[in-house]
Amino acid sequence: MKEFLSNNGIEFEYIDITDSIRNLKIYLKLRDTRTEFDAIKQVGRVGIPFIMVGNGEKLIFEQPELDDLR
Repeated sequence: MKEFLSNNGIEFEYIDITDSIRNLKIYLKLRDTRTEFDAIKQVGRVGIPFIMVGNGEKLIFEQPELDDLR
């Protein structure tokens, strides 16, 4: 996803959940409280990578349409 975003001129902040316990805790809170993760957890996936638009208005788990990010 980083390559896709960069190649299309989309500004983003990359956060690696393995960099710190804080990053991991933030991710786990999202994963455990947002319904968008339910289907992903049911099939045994972790749910990363994903794109969070804004302050969590939208979570995207597959390569998005560019209009969804602008």
